[in-house]
Amino acid sequence: MWLLMEAQGIDRHQPYELERLARLRPALEKRSLIIGAVKKHFCDQGFLEVETPARIPSPAPELHIDAEPSGTRFLITSPELQMKRMLATGQYNRIFQICRCFRKGERGEIHLPEFTMIEWYRAGAGIADLMEDCEETIRCAAIACGVFPTVNRKNATVDLSPPWDKISLADAFEKFAGWRPGASPDPHRFDRDLVDKVEPSLPLTRPVFLVGYPSSMASLARLNQNDPNTAERFELYAGGLELANGFAELTDPVEQRKRFEDEESARRAAGKQPYTVDERFLAALESGLAPCAGIALGVDRLVMLLTGAEKIDDVVAFPEGTT
Repeated sequence: MWLLMEAQGIDRHQPYELERLARLRPALEKRSLIIGAVKKHFCDQGFLEVETPARIPSPAPELHIDAEPSGTRFLITSPELQMKRMLATGQYNRIFQICRCFRKGERGEIHLPEFTMIEWYRAGAGIADLMEDCEETIRCAAIACGVFPTVNRKNATVDLSPPWDKISLADAFEKFAGWRPGASPDPHRFDRDLVDKVEPSLPLTRPVFLVGYPSSMASLARLNQNDPNTAERFELYAGGLELANGFAELTDPVEQRKRFEDEESARRAAGKQPYTVDERFLAALESGLAPCAGIALGVDRLVMLLTGAEKIDDVVAFPEGTT
């Protein structure tokens, strides 16, 4: 038996798997409560729970996110493109989905290549509405597992009582990294300083929204009409964790095609696997996607926050390396 396990890459000296699973029971009970509370909250708010495919022909091209191949298709890095095609019909004004997503090569204390995400979209909404959604969704989840209004993580007491603080990304960079990103900052310098200087300096005792990303990092977000150097995009941080990424959606098919082409060119220049353009998504934009906003929130990290877990492996039954 041991020879067979070793042939499969299983270390015979690691702790017995059943013992590890047994120790996870309290965390997994809270995980179940959190997911149940989140689903109930969205349904109570008039959202329709939807399902979209896990395998798609054309992921959205993003330089720093790589999709996992699955036969002739790819596993989703996000259900975004398919959910926005539903929005474009005009029949799905509030939708949400809790699903598995996959990102190649992501593994660490707070990263998994296969993870659970909740994504939701609201027609006629903006980023202020999404921020309120975050506050209320996490409040409901915290109440469900008995930790509202405060939770302890990283030797700090995090006060989850809304409203939460909003900090300009440019101001945060100037304060903690010593420079202000313009419309198109050097992406390597930006990413390095965000991870090494800005994120560690954000307050641990209160959740915070980091608002106003450079326009070159707009992804699928629309630009700020009052400041076209920035996108209507924010990220949510709490207890030392980046929890969510939300934005007012870009609805211009011409601009979206250009961004896809620019991002695909950057991927090719970096030697990454090319993707075909999702023409069905662009056709949906051309049919007329009404103003809307959408956001993705990491369920595993939310459970980490509300249980005080240090590692993502402590809130997932079968993380990478245990299956």
